[in-house]
Amino acid sequence: MLVDGYNMIGAWPELRQLADDSLEDARDGLLEMMANYQGFSGKKVIVVFDAHQVPGAGSRFRHGGVEVIFTKEKETADEVIERLAGELSGRRSIVQVATSDSTEQHVAFGRGALRVSARELAIAVREAQEQIRRRLDQPPPRKSSFDQALSAEMKELMEKWRRGQQ
Repeated sequence: MLVDGYNMIGAWPELRQLADDSLEDARDGLLEMMANYQGFSGKKVIVVFDAHQVPGAGSRFRHGGVEVIFTKEKETADEVIERLAGELSGRRSIVQVATSDSTEQHVAFGRGALRVSARELAIAVREAQEQIRRRLDQPPPRKSSFDQALSAEMKELMEKWRRGQQ
């Protein structure tokens, strides 16, 4: 799944609010959500951020298992996403592009990728978070022991054998 990072930040109210105070906090929040979503869904997630107006920009790193790409100078996130969508679609894998930019959605679709809007991804992330929370809230299943499966007579007989009594 290729995610247009700033598009998600601008579209998700909780991240947009964070970005008003700190864009870095909003990016970190998005990356944390995407790391949890990746871990839960099993989908590989690549988040791309525009850095085309930042001289000397252009980096790749991992954050919580999620691949993060800051574009190079004079390169947009859309260009990187389009290129990756074309490259990855040829590898017999289903590629999804998460953006609400309609032009980008059409280009990604033309390159063989499936389109996911920011709203659809937000819903999927929330559902994953809720399922994770439910799993964590459930008490661990009781382990059944061999002892629980035995009748009282069988337990008594085995105890006699253990003590050497017959």
